Order: sequence, then C-alpha cells, then structure tokens
Amino acid sequence: MVHCMILLLTLSVKCSQRQLCMVEESSMIKLQGLKALGQLCNYKQWCLFTVFHTPQSQSRHHLLFLQLGSLFPYLLFFSVDSGWVKIEGAGSALIRASLRTEKETYDCIGTVLAKHGCWSFLKGGFVLDSPSQLSILFFQNTDDRDVNIEIASSSLQPFSVQQWRTYQQYIINTKRKRAVTVHVANEQGKRLQGVTINIEQVSKDFPFGSAIAKTILGNLPYQNWFVERFNAVVFENELKWYATEPEQGKTNYTIADQMLQFVRANQITARGHNIFWEDPKYTPPWVRNLTGNELQSAVNSRIQSLMSKYREEFIHWDVSNEMLHFDFYEQKLGPNATLHFFETAHKSDPLATLFMNDFNVVETCSDVNSTVDAYISRLRELRHGGALMDGIGLEGHFTVLNPPLIRAILDKLATLGLPIWLTEVDISSTLGKETQAIYLEQVLREGFSHPSVNGIMLWTALHPNGCYQMCLTDNNLQNLPAGDVVDKLLKEWQTGEIEGETDDHGSYSFFGFLGEYKLSIKYGDKTSSLTFSLCQGQETRHVSIQL
Repeated sequence: MVHCMILLLTLSVKCSQRQLCMVEESSMIKLQGLKALGQLCNYKQWCLFTVFHTPQSQSRHHLLFLQLGSLFPYLLFFSVDSGWVKIEGAGSALIRASLRTEKETYDCIGTVLAKHGCWSFLKGGFVLDSPSQLSILFFQNTDDRDVNIEIASSSLQPFSVQQWRTYQQYIINTKRKRAVTVHVANEQGKRLQGVTINIEQVSKDFPFGSAIAKTILGNLPYQNWFVERFNAVVFENELKWYATEPEQGKTNYTIADQMLQFVRANQITARGHNIFWEDPKYTPPWVRNLTGNELQSAVNSRIQSLMSKYREEFIHWDVSNEMLHFDFYEQKLGPNATLHFFETAHKSDPLATLFMNDFNVVETCSDVNSTVDAYISRLRELRHGGALMDGIGLEGHFTVLNPPLIRAILDKLATLGLPIWLTEVDISSTLGKETQAIYLEQVLREGFSHPSVNGIMLWTALHPNGCYQMCLTDNNLQNLPAGDVVDKLLKEWQTGEIEGETDDHGSYSFFGFLGEYKLSIKYGDKTSSLTFSLCQGQETRHVSIQL
C-alpha cells in the first residue's frame, strides 16, 4: 500500500502579486492509499489524494505543497482531478496552476477562467518523471491585476504508467469495441455445432487519416501506401483561399479536383480545410487590400464558389481557422463577421459539420489566447448568436507533451456534447525522430482512448523536401520511427482475421473493433457468407447466418 502525504498551506494575500506573502497557518493531512476506484478496483498501488478545505476568508490565496519524497521512484502521471476556484477583486481572471520541484518548473498544468462570486472548475495534470522531496502546486493570476484567489476541494490523483495505460485500454475495450455472437443454423432452424467460422474486418469505423498535398497526384506508390493505412484525408493547402484564388476573380480548383478524384476512387472520408484563415499572413494579398463592401462581396463570393462546387463532398469544414489567435475579418468587417461565415456556410452545405479549429488548445495551457475556457467561451458565443457549429477541432502541433493535461482538456471540452477531432497532429521537428515517435504514440493513444474524440488526422503530407514538422516515411516511402508507431497502432486497433468453430449451441463469440465485417462459414461442402456492421453499443451484437 502506498502512503501519500499532502501538506496544505494557507497564505494570506496582503500583498500584491509577485511580492512575498507571509505564511500565517498550515495544516498537514496524511491520506491512505485506496484500493478501489470505479471500474479499476483491484490496483493496490492506486492512491487517491484529496484535500477538502473550506476557505476561512474571501481574502485568502492557497498553495498546495505535495511531500512526495522517495514514495514515487518511477514515472507518475498526476491528474488534477478537481479544483474549485473563485476570485475577488475583478469580474473574471484567468488563473493558472503551476508546479515547482527542486529540479524543474512546470509553467502550466491547468487553467480556469475564474469569476467573481462563483466557483469555477479547474482540471489539469502533469507528469512527474523523477523523485521530489518537496513539490509546490500553486495558483496565480496570469496578468498584473490584484485579485484574491480562493481554492476549495482540490484533489490530485496519481497513476503509474501501467495504470494510465490500463485505463486507456479499458476505454478502448468499452467504446471502440463491441461483443459479437454469431449464430449458425440450417434451413430447419437447427443450431449447427462445429461450423468453421472466418471473420474479417473490411473497414474501420474510427476515422484515422493524414493530410495530403498535390505531391500525391501521379505518385502511385505514395497513393498505395496511403490507401493501405488511412480511411480519412484532409488537403494540406489546396483548398485555402490563397491556393484557389491567388488573383481576384480567377478561381482555379484544378488541383483540388484532381486530389478529390483520388479520394473518391478510394472511398476515403475527407475534411474541408479551410474556408477562411484569420491570420492575415495566409490571406491572399489582394484580399488584405480590400475594405468595406468590396471585402464583404469578396468573402461572400468565396463561400458561394467553394461551397457550391463541393457541396456534400466534405464531411467537415473548418470555417474560420485559428480565430482565437487572429481576427483579420472581424477587424475589417465588424464583430459579426465570423457569425456570418458560419451562417452562410451552413446554408450552402447544410449536411457538413462546421468546425472551430485552433492550435495550443490541447497542446499546452500556457497560451492565454487559446485556453480550454477561451475555446469554450468563443464557441458558446457563436452558437448563442445562431451559428450552427457542431464540431470541436484541435490542431495538435505538439512540442512539450503532457498527457494528463491532454486528457483533462478533452474531458472539459467533452462536457459540450460535441464531436471532438484532433485535426493536424504532429510533433515538432526540433525534437529528434525517436522522440517524435515516442510523443506521437502517447498523443494517439490519448486521442483514441477518449470517448468524445471522433477522429484523428495527422499533419504529415509528404513533400520532396520533407513535411511540415514530422514525416512518417522518407521519400522512398521507407518508415521513419513515427511511421513505425502509426503502423503498430493501426494493427493494434484493428480486428485481425478470426477463425474458429461454433460451439454446441451453434454459436461463436468475439470482441471486435467497430466497423464493417465479412463473415464466411463452411460446414462440410456447404458455404455461406454475409457482411455486417458493428456500431457502438452496450449490448452484444447478435448476427445470424443460415446454411
């Protein structure tokens, strides 16, 4: 049994931020490890930390000190499972949770947009990769304003790597797979024992894909390599406004059309990326020079041209890309410009799911422009304004990896009840290829094991000079370490070919990943086959076949 110690110190905030504060009182609570938690009820090293503290005064600032010492000599994942925060002295403030150990400072392990007079929920996490004699978890305002912070009901939950992976696998088994029982009978309805069963998964339900560029056109080896692996695609740049209309009035969809032919020929699901990009650097130069009615006319023409041409071709559209970081069109056209984009796009293609899409939402919590609460606030603002936006797009360009934070952010976004996609996943080229592969596997496992993530797209379009940040192969289509990870997970997340025989009840059971299956049976000189779909559900899927 692991014993855990938490030391809670309450500090009086009688000084402005960035000044030293006197320690006025302290209390220490020793907590015993718990054996049971939900579905994972037999891990003797599972330890749940919880500190319940009712603030004595509205003018108190709280820090949590964790006395870890030699209790944790191996890699641990910590989930800041709950923390209620409220402030005094401002209407609202972005509060950041940070951690300091003797060796390292974790600048941000969670954030919350706290409000005056009401409690807001903070969720985050961190990875402790070396023992610590004293670790300090603290909360602070992200700007220079004087605010008083209250913390209540804070808890930490530690996981070993194995426990973290076991929980991921539990979610995969319950959300990405389903039990199936095949029943075999003859024409008279008699159950048949000893019938040879062959089951093959012919397609996967979960969309897992990659960006492609025009470099795939005419490159049959690259096309074959792609189709063997992926069932979803996004065009890297070829649908962006600067690519389709580099000069005003001269639209050219030739490249995009050719790429779409490849997509159709191989029955691949495609995302539309993007209608507008809020970063002026990636806005056509001629558009940047327009103002007023001329700009409004241009954006209306862009939506009409693009959406009418590709109506019902793309399952998603990223409507106003990276709007948390840039606001070119709202600066030019007013605060309702983005809302107008969503309304017009929906009218043009009502069956497409319209997405927000931005970076540094799930990758980190250090970017004040794109914290999880900033994302939620902007999405709700647009939806309340009437925008029919039903998708959460998280780019996923990672440099520093924090899996507990990823899970915490996905959990918080999942409360919106909308589909979440990781839309542009890669690992920074500043890291070595081996590290890229290690990080990529962790990101992909986090995404696939979260029940609210509906698809994952890699940002790995292959060019003669490499890829944006991370390639899966070299130019000869030989796997790099990241490619090995992808191939390993593709195999792991697919039901392999199954062979067996029916039992004395004429039945055969298995667990399979969601998707389409071909079932073949043989009994003496008789054969039969059928296809069936395995969709998400709690109950066993029963499939009957007759000889």
